Amino acid sequence: MNSGRLLAAVLAVATVILIVIGTLYPGPSATYYAGAQTVLRSSSTPQAAVENLGDQIRAQAWQKAYDSLANKAQFSEQQFQHDLTGYSPSLLTYATVNKVDIRPLHASDSEADMRLKLNWATVVGSSVTTRDVHVVKNGSRWEVEWPLVKEPVVPAQVMAVNYLRWDVIYRGGGDDWGAQDVEAPHIKIVDMHPVERAEGVVILGELLNEDVVPAYVGVSATLLSKTRATIATEGSFDKISHLLLPKQVTPFLIRFPGVSLSEVGNILMDPSSSLIAASADPVIEIVNEQLNPAPDPSLTGQLINQSGRTVNVAHVLGTFYDGNGNVVWVADQYVDQALLPQTPVPFQVKIPEDLAKNISSQRTVISSYTAGGPQ
Repeated sequence: MNSGRLLAAVLAVATVILIVIGTLYPGPSATYYAGAQTVLRSSSTPQAAVENLGDQIRAQAWQKAYDSLANKAQFSEQQFQHDLTGYSPSLLTYATVNKVDIRPLHASDSEADMRLKLNWATVVGSSVTTRDVHVVKNGSRWEVEWPLVKEPVVPAQVMAVNYLRWDVIYRGGGDDWGAQDVEAPHIKIVDMHPVERAEGVVILGELLNEDVVPAYVGVSATLLSKTRATIATEGSFDKISHLLLPKQVTPFLIRFPGVSLSEVGNILMDPSSSLIAASADPVIEIVNEQLNPAPDPSLTGQLINQSGRTVNVAHVLGTFYDGNGNVVWVADQYVDQALLPQTPVPFQVKIPEDLAKNISSQRTVISSYTAGGPQ
C-alpha cells in the first residue's frame, strides 16, 4: 500500500514539473495530420515562409495557408484550394502531399523567389507539381505571393455529337433465346518480348482487339524456369489501356522485380477479355507532340478534349519503337488535372535515358475516365 502511494506521489510531482516546463519553455507549434507531425517555424526568412506554406498545404490546413499569403486579397480561399487540388474532380482532388521540396532561386533584403515542389500521393502513384513563388518581406515576417492559375472560362456553346456507341443487353432470367450470354471479344497478342533491366525482367508487347465489339482487356504472364518450375506470375495493371474499341491496339508492360532473364526458360502469356459497353466519346486530340532527346528524354505534347463533357482523368500511354518497328519501351503518365472542353492541357511521358538512343518512332494512346461513365 505504501509503495502504491509513493508511486502515485512521484507521478503527480512529475506531471506538475512537465506542465511547468511546457509553460515556461514552449516548443514550436505543431499541426498533426494523418498520424504525422508538421512543425511550424517563425517566418523570419523566405525559406521558412515557404516551408510553413508547404507544411500547411501538406496538412490540408487551407485556411491557415490562405491567411499566410501576401496577395490573398486577389482571390478567395476556395480559389486557392481549387488551384491546388483542381477546379473539377481530378487525380489531385483526393490526393495528399507526402513531401515538399524547396529550392531558392533569387533573394535580396526585401524579396525572394523560391521553387516549391509538391509531391502528391494519388490513387495511381506519385504526381509532382511545381510552382515558382515570390516571397516579400512584411515587417519582420516574410510572406508568400501565390501565383494563382485561374480556371479557364469555356464559352457557352452547343456541340453536335456524332460518335459510335455500343450498349450490352444481357439475357434476362425469363428469356429462352439462348443458354449463354454473348461470348468474350476475340483479342490477340501481336507482339511480345522480354528485356532485362536493372530492377528485373520486363515483358513488353502489344494487344489487338480483333473483334467488332469493344473489349475490356488484361494480360498476365508466368515465367517458367528451365526445369519448367513456376518462377512468378504478374499482370499488367497501369501500363495498358484496358478499354479497346474494335480493331484498336494497346501496349502492355509487365514487371518481374528481382528476376534475371538467365533464370527464365519459357514464358506463358494469358490475355483476357470481356464484353463491355463503350462509346467513342470523348475524343481527345493530341497536338504539338514531340520526342525530346537526352539528357532528359521524354514525349511531350498537349491534350485537347474535343467533347462537350469534362474528362476527369486522362491516361497517356506511349509505345516506343526502334528502326525495325520492335517495341523498345512502354511508358505512361496520368494527367493530374481535369480536361475541360477545348482547353489544352500539357503532358510529359519520361523515357529511360539509356533507351532513348534506340527509339525511332512512337505511338500514343489516350485512355480517359469521366465521372458518371458513358452517357
